[in-house]
Amino acid sequence: MYIYLVPSPIPDVLAAYPHLTLRSEEQVRLAIETTERLLHIEPDDSVAAYEAFDAGGSWTGGSFAVLNNIPVTEDGRGDFEDRFKNRARKVEDEPGFVGIRVLRPLKDDTYVVLTLWESEDHFKSWQQSQAYNHAHRNRSTSEGLTAQKPAMFPRASYVTTYTIE
Repeated sequence: MYIYLVPSPIPDVLAAYPHLTLRSEEQVRLAIETTERLLHIEPDDSVAAYEAFDAGGSWTGGSFAVLNNIPVTEDGRGDFEDRFKNRARKVEDEPGFVGIRVLRPLKDDTYVVLTLWESEDHFKSWQQSQAYNHAHRNRSTSEGLTAQKPAMFPRASYVTTYTIE
Protein backbone atom coordinates (compact mmCIF):
# COMPACT_ATOMS: atom_id res chain seq x y z
CA MET A 1 0.00 0.00 0.00
CA TYR A 2 1.26 3.48 -0.90
CA ILE A 3 0.37 6.88 0.48
CA TYR A 4 0.98 10.13 -1.37
CA LEU A 5 0.60 13.60 0.13
CA VAL A 6 0.10 16.17 -2.62
CA PRO A 7 -0.68 19.88 -2.53
CA SER A 8 -4.24 20.96 -3.28
CA PRO A 9 -5.93 21.20 -5.72
CA ILE A 10 -5.70 17.60 -6.84
CA PRO A 11 -3.99 17.24 -10.23
CA ASP A 12 -6.22 15.82 -12.97
CA VAL A 13 -3.99 12.75 -13.26
CA LEU A 14 -4.89 11.85 -9.65
CA ALA A 15 -8.58 12.78 -9.64
CA ALA A 16 -9.70 9.16 -10.05
CA TYR A 17 -7.98 8.07 -6.82
CA PRO A 18 -9.89 8.17 -3.54
CA HIS A 19 -8.32 10.74 -1.24
CA LEU A 20 -8.63 12.59 2.03
CA THR A 21 -8.45 16.37 2.12
CA LEU A 22 -6.21 17.40 5.01
CA ARG A 23 -6.45 21.02 6.19
CA SER A 24 -4.23 22.87 8.65
CA GLU A 25 -3.84 26.59 9.28
CA GLU A 26 -0.85 26.61 6.91
CA GLN A 27 -1.84 24.29 4.08
CA VAL A 28 -4.27 21.95 2.37
CA ARG A 29 -2.90 18.59 1.29
CA LEU A 30 -4.52 15.60 -0.32
CA ALA A 31 -3.70 12.14 1.00
CA ILE A 32 -4.06 9.37 -1.55
CA GLU A 33 -3.96 5.69 -0.54
CA THR A 34 -3.43 3.20 -3.35
CA THR A 35 -2.24 -0.36 -3.86
CA GLU A 36 -0.15 0.72 -6.86
CA ARG A 37 3.00 2.79 -6.85
CA LEU A 38 2.47 6.05 -8.75
CA LEU A 39 5.90 6.41 -10.30
CA HIS A 40 4.74 9.20 -12.60
CA ILE A 41 4.17 11.62 -9.68
CA GLU A 42 7.04 10.63 -7.37
CA PRO A 43 9.66 12.87 -9.03
CA ASP A 44 7.54 15.95 -8.24
CA ASP A 45 9.21 17.71 -5.29
CA SER A 46 5.84 18.84 -3.94
CA VAL A 47 4.69 15.21 -3.54
CA ALA A 48 5.59 13.23 -0.42
CA ALA A 49 5.66 9.50 -1.22
CA TYR A 50 5.48 6.58 1.23
CA GLU A 51 5.01 2.85 1.44
CA ALA A 52 2.91 1.63 4.36
CA PHE A 53 4.77 -1.20 6.10
CA ASP A 54 2.22 -1.45 8.91
CA ALA A 55 -1.46 -0.56 8.86
CA GLY A 56 -4.62 -1.04 10.85
CA GLY A 57 -8.16 0.24 10.89
CA SER A 58 -9.83 2.26 8.19
CA TRP A 59 -8.72 5.01 5.82
CA THR A 60 -12.13 6.70 5.94
CA GLY A 61 -14.50 7.84 8.65
CA GLY A 62 -12.29 10.21 10.62
CA SER A 63 -12.28 13.97 10.99
CA PHE A 64 -8.80 14.45 12.51
CA ALA A 65 -5.38 13.29 11.29
CA VAL A 66 -2.10 13.25 13.21
CA LEU A 67 1.22 12.80 11.39
CA ASN A 68 4.20 12.02 13.62
CA ASN A 69 7.20 12.80 11.37
CA ILE A 70 10.34 10.92 12.46
CA PRO A 71 13.65 11.37 10.61
CA VAL A 72 15.68 8.11 10.61
CA THR A 73 19.14 7.45 9.20
CA GLU A 74 19.65 4.83 6.51
CA ASP A 75 21.45 2.58 9.02
CA GLY A 76 18.61 2.93 11.53
CA ARG A 77 15.73 1.96 9.25
CA GLY A 78 15.75 -1.76 10.09
CA ASP A 79 15.70 -1.22 13.88
CA PHE A 80 13.07 1.49 13.57
CA GLU A 81 10.78 -0.64 11.43
CA ASP A 82 11.23 -3.69 13.66
CA ARG A 83 10.17 -1.62 16.66
CA PHE A 84 6.97 -0.56 14.90
CA LYS A 85 6.21 -4.02 13.52
CA ASN A 86 6.35 -5.30 17.10
CA ARG A 87 4.37 -2.44 18.66
CA ALA A 88 1.76 -3.07 21.34
CA ARG A 89 -1.17 -2.30 18.97
CA LYS A 90 -3.20 -0.80 21.79
CA VAL A 91 -4.14 2.34 19.88
CA GLU A 92 -6.50 0.26 17.73
CA ASP A 93 -8.73 -0.36 20.78
CA GLU A 94 -9.03 3.30 21.78
CA PRO A 95 -12.41 5.08 21.55
CA GLY A 96 -12.51 7.26 18.46
CA PHE A 97 -9.60 5.51 16.71
CA VAL A 98 -10.18 5.14 12.97
CA GLY A 99 -6.90 4.00 11.42
CA ILE A 100 -3.11 3.93 11.47
CA ARG A 101 -0.55 3.81 8.69
CA VAL A 102 3.16 3.52 9.48
CA LEU A 103 4.89 4.97 6.45
CA ARG A 104 8.36 4.33 5.04
CA PRO A 105 9.59 7.31 2.99
CA LEU A 106 10.31 6.67 -0.67
CA LYS A 107 12.13 9.96 -1.32
CA ASP A 108 13.72 11.18 1.92
CA ASP A 109 14.57 10.06 5.47
CA THR A 110 11.40 10.99 7.36
CA TYR A 111 9.03 8.22 8.37
CA VAL A 112 5.44 9.14 9.21
CA VAL A 113 3.12 7.52 11.72
CA LEU A 114 -0.28 8.64 10.48
CA THR A 115 -3.26 8.13 12.77
CA LEU A 116 -6.85 8.96 11.93
CA TRP A 117 -9.39 9.82 14.63
CA GLU A 118 -13.10 10.56 14.84
CA SER A 119 -12.18 13.89 16.45
CA GLU A 120 -9.34 15.89 17.96
CA ASP A 121 -10.85 15.21 21.40
CA HIS A 122 -10.53 11.47 20.81
CA PHE A 123 -6.84 11.91 19.94
CA LYS A 124 -6.24 14.01 23.06
CA SER A 125 -7.98 11.37 25.19
CA TRP A 126 -5.65 8.73 23.70
CA GLN A 127 -2.65 10.88 24.71
CA GLN A 128 -3.89 10.82 28.32
CA SER A 129 -4.65 7.09 28.35
CA GLN A 130 -2.85 4.14 29.94
CA ALA A 131 -2.60 2.61 26.47
CA TYR A 132 -0.63 5.66 25.25
CA ASN A 133 1.66 5.45 28.26
CA HIS A 134 2.17 1.73 27.58
CA ALA A 135 2.96 2.33 23.89
CA HIS A 136 5.49 5.04 24.74
CA ARG A 137 6.82 3.65 28.02
CA ASN A 138 10.35 2.97 26.81
CA ARG A 139 10.76 6.11 24.71
CA SER A 140 13.02 7.97 27.15
CA THR A 141 14.50 4.99 28.98
CA SER A 142 17.66 3.00 28.34
CA GLU A 143 15.46 0.44 26.51
CA GLY A 144 14.18 3.03 24.02
CA LEU A 145 15.70 3.49 20.58
CA THR A 146 16.46 7.14 21.33
CA ALA A 147 18.83 6.09 24.14
CA GLN A 148 20.08 2.86 22.53
CA LYS A 149 20.84 4.31 19.13
CA PRO A 150 20.65 8.11 19.29
CA ALA A 151 22.60 8.45 16.04
CA MET A 152 19.72 6.84 14.13
CA PHE A 153 17.69 10.05 14.55
CA PRO A 154 19.50 12.81 12.62
CA ARG A 155 16.96 15.49 13.62
CA ALA A 156 14.13 15.91 16.08
CA SER A 157 10.76 14.44 15.23
CA TYR A 158 7.74 16.71 14.86
CA VAL A 159 3.96 16.39 14.72
CA THR A 160 1.56 17.90 12.21
CA THR A 161 -2.20 17.78 12.64
CA TYR A 162 -5.01 18.26 10.18
CA THR A 163 -8.76 18.31 10.06
CA ILE A 164 -10.18 15.96 7.43
CA GLU A 165 -12.74 17.39 5.04
